[in-house]
Amino acid sequence: MKRREFLRVGIGALASLPVGACIQLTPGESTNVPSAPRAKKKRARIDYQTAQRTSGVCLNCSTVCGIVGYVVDGELRKVAGNPLDPNTAGTLCAKGQSSPTIASYADRLIYPLRRVGKRGEGLWKRITWEDALEELAQKIGAARAAGHPERVAVHVGRSRINDVITRFLNAIGSPVLLNHRALCSLNKRAANYATIGDQDWETVDAERTKYLLNFGANFYEAHQGAIHFLRRVVRGRFDNGAKLVTFDVRLSNTAGRSDEWHAPLPGSEGAIALAIGHVILRENLHDAAFLERWCNVSIEELREFYAPYTPEWAAEKSGLEATTLERLAREFAGCKPRCAAFTNRGSQAHYNGFGNDRAVVMLNALVGSLGQEGGYCWISGEVSATKFPPPEPVPPAPKLRTDLEDPPEYPLANHWQKMRVGQIVYAYLQERRAKLEVYLSYTLASPLTWPEGRSRTVDVLKDEELIPFHACSEVVYSETAHYADLLLPDATYTERWGLDGRNSYELQPYVLLRQPMTPPPGEARSFADVLIQVGKRLGPEVAPYFDFADHEAFVRAQCAKVPQGSYASGFDRLKAEGAWVESEKPKAYATFERALKPDELEGSTTDPATGIVRKKNAKGVEEAIGLVVGGVARAGFKTPSRRFEVFSAIVKTAAAKVGVPDDGFPRYVAIPAHEAMTDERLHLVTFKWNVHTQGRTAPQKYLTEIVHSNPLWIHPSAAEPRGIRTGDAVELTTFRPLGQTYQPTGAELGKAVVRAFVTEGIHPRVVALSNSLGNAFGGRIATARNASREEHAGLGEGADDPDLERGIWWDAARGGSGAGFNINAILPIQPTPVTGMQAWYDTVCTLRRV
Repeated sequence: MKRREFLRVGIGALASLPVGACIQLTPGESTNVPSAPRAKKKRARIDYQTAQRTSGVCLNCSTVCGIVGYVVDGELRKVAGNPLDPNTAGTLCAKGQSSPTIASYADRLIYPLRRVGKRGEGLWKRITWEDALEELAQKIGAARAAGHPERVAVHVGRSRINDVITRFLNAIGSPVLLNHRALCSLNKRAANYATIGDQDWETVDAERTKYLLNFGANFYEAHQGAIHFLRRVVRGRFDNGAKLVTFDVRLSNTAGRSDEWHAPLPGSEGAIALAIGHVILRENLHDAAFLERWCNVSIEELREFYAPYTPEWAAEKSGLEATTLERLAREFAGCKPRCAAFTNRGSQAHYNGFGNDRAVVMLNALVGSLGQEGGYCWISGEVSATKFPPPEPVPPAPKLRTDLEDPPEYPLANHWQKMRVGQIVYAYLQERRAKLEVYLSYTLASPLTWPEGRSRTVDVLKDEELIPFHACSEVVYSETAHYADLLLPDATYTERWGLDGRNSYELQPYVLLRQPMTPPPGEARSFADVLIQVGKRLGPEVAPYFDFADHEAFVRAQCAKVPQGSYASGFDRLKAEGAWVESEKPKAYATFERALKPDELEGSTTDPATGIVRKKNAKGVEEAIGLVVGGVARAGFKTPSRRFEVFSAIVKTAAAKVGVPDDGFPRYVAIPAHEAMTDERLHLVTFKWNVHTQGRTAPQKYLTEIVHSNPLWIHPSAAEPRGIRTGDAVELTTFRPLGQTYQPTGAELGKAVVRAFVTEGIHPRVVALSNSLGNAFGGRIATARNASREEHAGLGEGADDPDLERGIWWDAARGGSGAGFNINAILPIQPTPVTGMQAWYDTVCTLRRV
């Protein structure tokens, strides 16, 4: 089919596209079609007191805040925080406030489309949902009939419907659920599991604290739980006089608002934490009672472990002063137990990040702040099947495995939870380490958010031998969508159902209900409903697991145990209020000290040598449930020893399995690529803005108007010798890593020309460039291109938005900065040893002015 035969060009033409007609969607020209004159709409004052109000849950980042939407004349006009959400208490950040702009985005996908040209050519044909569902069922059914259900994969971005996705995959017999956790927070989560054995994300009791050591978390801008945590940090600082000390290579807003900002060399955070621990033990500032009661090694063993990590040694590794580290150690320990040390990507996204984060968590054990008021606490935010049971029958999990979802080189990626190693998926497909027949992507945002995304990822997505069939569920025409065979227009988070929640900073369990505030436009529908409908079509072995109407019915069943209060049911209560807090439960302080109840101890046995209490679970498997301490059987930590684990047999065994030297202690490990750096090379790191989340927020006009360019931050001492000034074009060259990681050759990887921003707000040996920008697709806002709308507006009269025709003042064609640069395109795939976390902040580069 030739291009001139297409009836429509551009995303806005979808509204008038009849079934069976074709459309072209390509970057740059996707919306450049003349528009017919239209009458201007009068702006009327909105009375929000009379608007229809519906509670829901934001998903513009992973924090998932409770929200209330205000709908006027069928359009979502405003979103505010839900005051019943215990975390936010009604507050909401800029990303949350932007929710209506994605719901009403004029360049959304609104009909199912089937590819009719070459993959990646952008030629599509509108089809019916019946056609789309039948095609999905046929492709998946064929893989099952051939005896290869594992050749069906679902690859998700920020989904929050994993209960339905997992049910679907289990029902068809496939284990291949892929995600992006290794690109996000794997090392941090693994460090918590290895030490406290419980939750993967801490809940620092910040409003009651006296001292905070922050290793690389930017919670004033971008951090899971940012707004919850930030509010409580501010209270702690004002009400308690708490001190905030931040270690970050860049002057983030968090660093700038801290009492002290220290810029260490990238990857040296673990060395700093170990040196602080050394001083605490050397000067007997530790909590001996806690360590003797709960640590799995003796105080003497701790002293032996920390002995080499002197402040002078750490000063050499980090560039900070030894006297500074000694002072910080004394101040931190002097506030025990109302103090906490915590992390995020600044410490964990390194070759040695797992050890870095374990070393930081250990500081809380040394001062006895674990689980204490004002200390390092934790509580589950999981929407568990026990508390929120899904409809029966529930399909069993398959016993199959593949290298895609369970790569053997990274045994800890899936040990505690299924975190996977997402950055190697396309590489392993390219190397034929696994075979796929059906690839279902959901709000994935690759290639944009993937290392080597514009090269390796695109190559694999285009290859019909490696991925024979690709169906993509997406709200906008993203880069992932461009390389699909079938497009499934998705509902936004304000248009679909689901239960959600995070760790509660009030330390009491809660749950939120996501529900439609408005119907999806056109024929868009939730991917959860798509999977349910496909499941019904897959024959008698699969269909019984989907014997309910839709996702709403699924969620209704999950709410069976929610107290109804004054409502007809727990589901109706959540529909009306949006949140349920288990306020009768005590706050989750020192949960390891809880004495086990008689019914818990019934049928248990106690090991006289270790004091570990064991009992058979519902499956008949004996497991540890507690520890006898001081003559009382207590819950303990959820580690194998039921103690806080400095030494981890799990880590030692896993490392030995893949040939990584590790004795089970979080010893400092130098980063091979950094050790080999010459003077002309610099460290390259990325960062997040407060108004963006990976690549998903770029189509939202108010957020992208605030941040739409991403210059390269560079220190004057690095810029001046290279003749670089702010605004200059500089060529950035990146290199592959070294050490025990993927393709550790140190060879040149990629080049890019970016603009410089010279500032003293960064380490002299570091350059930084934000992610989230540089979209090639996603509509006019995402790509920063003013363009006229077609005669028939994409979403009807209500979506007529002149801002997209002439209001994108940062459009490069009008002399603006454009849509920014996608730095991930030239960053190497580099999973960390044993765990598999992407070492985003280990990239080495060179610069030259052009």
